[in-house]
Amino acid sequence: MISILPNIIFSFLLIISFGFFFLNIKKLIRIIKLGKPVKRNDNPSKRLLNMIRIALGQSKMVTKPISGILHVIVYVGFIIINIELLEIIIDGITGSHRFFSKIFNTYIYNFLIASFEILALLVLISVIIFWTRRNIVKIKRFLSSEMKGWPKFDADNILYFEVVLMLLFLSMNATDLILQERNYENYYSAGSFPISTFLVPLFDSLSTTSIYYLERIFWWTHIIGIFFFMNYLYYSKHLHILLAFPNTYFANLEEKGKFNVLESVKNEVLLMFYPDKASQNNQSVDKFGASDVLDLNWVQLMNAYSCTECGRCTSECPANLTGKKLSPRKIMMDTRDRLEKVSKNISKNQGKFVDDGDRLLDNYISKEELWACTSCNACVEACPINIDPLSIIMDMRQYLIMEESSAHPDLNNMMNNIENNGAPWPYNQQDRELWIHET
Repeated sequence: MISILPNIIFSFLLIISFGFFFLNIKKLIRIIKLGKPVKRNDNPSKRLLNMIRIALGQSKMVTKPISGILHVIVYVGFIIINIELLEIIIDGITGSHRFFSKIFNTYIYNFLIASFEILALLVLISVIIFWTRRNIVKIKRFLSSEMKGWPKFDADNILYFEVVLMLLFLSMNATDLILQERNYENYYSAGSFPISTFLVPLFDSLSTTSIYYLERIFWWTHIIGIFFFMNYLYYSKHLHILLAFPNTYFANLEEKGKFNVLESVKNEVLLMFYPDKASQNNQSVDKFGASDVLDLNWVQLMNAYSCTECGRCTSECPANLTGKKLSPRKIMMDTRDRLEKVSKNISKNQGKFVDDGDRLLDNYISKEELWACTSCNACVEACPINIDPLSIIMDMRQYLIMEESSAHPDLNNMMNNIENNGAPWPYNQQDRELWIHET
């Protein structure tokens, strides 16, 4: 009974960890579904290609070579090292030692373990460079006001996590290698360890029993750390590890300069000018645009949870570059923060939202931010996973104009000029050609 106790404990931790993880995923899906419906199931082949190219292939990451290449290393390491994680899980449940070594050819298994170790080292180096860029070099896009407090703490936490997990992985392999060399019970020779072999001198002077306990400590701490990291994702910006795939699949395929036209408004115009082309059954609209998160569609809500907070959108935003208050990254972070508050409100009130006196507009995102946007789509083009802050900005602008009649003064002037002069400029139609005669 004592010999299988670790396997029972491990299986219990595995069930609890994955159970909590799937509960959070279920909660996330429920929150995203609070958004309004939007059709994003057209052209599945193009959508799948986008997902493979952008989310899986990381094609937009490498536009910034340094951070892009480092991110690709961490990403590839994360995916491939999960094969090792699968082996650890099988070993934990069955009590075996390096289960895959019994399935794969010796050369293949040695190649796999060596690859894992080299990737672990590369991930370790990349993460240290990431930390240095954030905290010592202090890259400008990480210093914005929205990156203070939890966002900075969260970003650093992830880096610390990855450093610890990689060190535990290599230390586990180093002590495992020593036990293999000493022919310790059940630790038969398996695997090639080009990196962890350099850690062997740190432990080699210890007794075999001590090394065995250290190996077990490293093994258990490593896997418990992975379980913890997996469940931390929901509360972290690193939720994009999961959401990048649906986010790129359901991204808007329309040309970037094309905006949605409200059918109800279009029909009203047709009724005035082309009544024969208008629908006679035009449905009324309860609300134009968006003032709060429940007015947004579900893809926009998924965008908010997918945001990596990398700041590429803000660093490319011409409004932000000229000193305006607008930060597309902040738009997404504010949307996510408000959505979290709204979802808690709904859960607390048995599935119904009770007005809490707040809303996304004004309480989170100011009018000044919205009107600073030039609608150039630079933020959308820059995002590594096709997040669309502009769509939220435009929906909120629509609300300001059509519901509150509070367009920006310059926009009001332009619309008045169009109405009175037939052009955006404040010149009478009779005076338009005067410039021709000027010398």
